[in-house]
Amino acid sequence: MILLVEDDSNIVEVLVEAIIQEMPYLVALVADGFEALKTVQGIKPNLFILDYQLPRMNGIELYDKLHAIDALAHIPAVMMSARLPRQELEKRKIMGMNKPVDLDDFLQTLDQLLG
Repeated sequence: MILLVEDDSNIVEVLVEAIIQEMPYLVALVADGFEALKTVQGIKPNLFILDYQLPRMNGIELYDKLHAIDALAHIPAVMMSARLPRQELEKRKIMGMNKPVDLDDFLQTLDQLLG
């Protein structure tokens, strides 16, 4: 199960379709960090894909809250944005991808993190 936290429906459509067609994973889709925190109470994802620029809570804040949960502390994350906070990503060992995302690179990155 992959938890995708993204508020842009056009991006969501492309990413979900690529994941479902190319990978053996289901996608749980939410539009903001608060929804993501509620969702992980019922599921344990194998990977987080987080948009950096989310409403009400940015991707770094969400990552920190998710990783503060013991059962989720080891789960890898990919963060996407047109403007990534590189230092924050490096500090947390988060894989960063610039938008617009190249789908081949995207799927290859997911393969590496899930492999």
